[in-house]
Amino acid sequence: MLLWFVIAYWIISVGIGLYAATRVHNTKDFAIAGRHLPFYMVTATVFATWFGSETVLGIPSIFLKEGLHGVVADPFGASMCLILVGLFFAAPLYRMNLLTIGDFYKKKFGRSVEVLTTIAIVISYLGWVGAQISALGLVFNMVSRGEISTLAGMWIGSGTILIYTMFGGMWAVAITDFLQMIIIVIGMLFIGHEISGQVGGVKVVVEHAAQAGKFSFWPAPDAKEIIAFAAAWMTMMFGSIPQQDVFQRVQSSRTESIAIWGAVFGGCLYFVFAFVPMFLAYSATLIDPQMVAGFMNSDDAKATQRILPQLVLDHAPLFAQVMFFGALLSAIKSCASATLLAPSVTFSENILKPMLGHRLSDHRMLHLMRGVTVAFTVLVTLYAMNTKAGIFKMVENAYQVTLVMAFVPLVAGVYWKRSNTQGALVSIFCGLSVWLGISVFGPEDPFVPAHFAGLFASLFGMVAGSLLPSVVRGSLPEEPEHAQLHHLAASHTGHVAEHQHRHTSHTQT
Repeated sequence: MLLWFVIAYWIISVGIGLYAATRVHNTKDFAIAGRHLPFYMVTATVFATWFGSETVLGIPSIFLKEGLHGVVADPFGASMCLILVGLFFAAPLYRMNLLTIGDFYKKKFGRSVEVLTTIAIVISYLGWVGAQISALGLVFNMVSRGEISTLAGMWIGSGTILIYTMFGGMWAVAITDFLQMIIIVIGMLFIGHEISGQVGGVKVVVEHAAQAGKFSFWPAPDAKEIIAFAAAWMTMMFGSIPQQDVFQRVQSSRTESIAIWGAVFGGCLYFVFAFVPMFLAYSATLIDPQMVAGFMNSDDAKATQRILPQLVLDHAPLFAQVMFFGALLSAIKSCASATLLAPSVTFSENILKPMLGHRLSDHRMLHLMRGVTVAFTVLVTLYAMNTKAGIFKMVENAYQVTLVMAFVPLVAGVYWKRSNTQGALVSIFCGLSVWLGISVFGPEDPFVPAHFAGLFASLFGMVAGSLLPSVVRGSLPEEPEHAQLHHLAASHTGHVAEHQHRHTSHTQT
């Protein structure tokens, strides 16, 4: 019965996504919903995109093992990322009226930086989307009581999400995200009330967790512990900022004010509700300690992700199961559709379009974006099938590449006037080299994590590269588009001023 409810919900949500496809007429509609989204929909799509499988399945399993200290990256770092985007990046990026985050790097630093950062951003989505596909396989396997294998569930899930994402683009993602946010909130609150009633209330669970030391957050007063703590926090907080999915929600907003506060409120809402799955998972240690111990002691790194779904299947009535798995599927679908669309759009716009020529019609470009979406879906599904990492680690590791390659150029490009193409290229080179060097040739457990060292190397490269004299003329990349426009405007202003001076002199004579 539960499986049929899940199938019915799945079909309805896909139908809604396909209905949203009727609003897509060009690439702007497909990529950023024509910049027409109201505040409530921007807030919903920010929240729903980030409330994914790692929030419902990954974070709780880490919390059971390590307490709040282990989840500093998410939800603490993740929610701070959204708030920082709203407060410091939404307004300047919205005013530029761009289609992708790669367009920013092109306008500020030129084609070479655009290509390098776009490749880094696309690669980072492998882990994030792969985590959602893995979760879909797990859910279908569990609700079918093993009748649907995990691998088959992955293909079923990715295939159906692909259908409405490919046709509906950002419009389909935004509308389904709004409906799925409602289901997530209602479902999580309902199942939280149901489970808390079995253990004697919320206070009992919280007090038990406090006595077990699960609320210990700050690191021990040890240099290595402090550095590791800061590195984990910054990975999600900073590495997630230069991402196409965040940028799309900013650019899809109807006004600049909506872009700012939609991101801020979405981040706050995410932070609050991320604690509900943690509460539910810890409740399992009181309701069914043997089941929890069995999963915790398993050699399979992904086993602990089954604790919360198994608790609901074994100890909740049918209606509560429907509400929970409806919320879980909503969380996964909203996140998966957004993270399938984002890299597909930016790869098409910033890598393929310049290669194929700027004369590519908008209609053909729309078909190209849809084709890339199909290819990326197949790629990440294969990646999810063959990775052994857990959902939380897949998401956390995804942002290391953007942290060391794209974050510093974005911040400098927005807020430092002296940043230039040479500085951006040196920043990317230094960050990537140090990160890979420590990861490949360094010790297994370095004193300074590789991505943390890469972040500071990237910062050093930006400052040094921008302040040092330029290399031999002609060896630098092409002049950024904004500089060319500036020179053209200055030249035009000079000609106008000269003409006015001559006219004034002639009149006086």
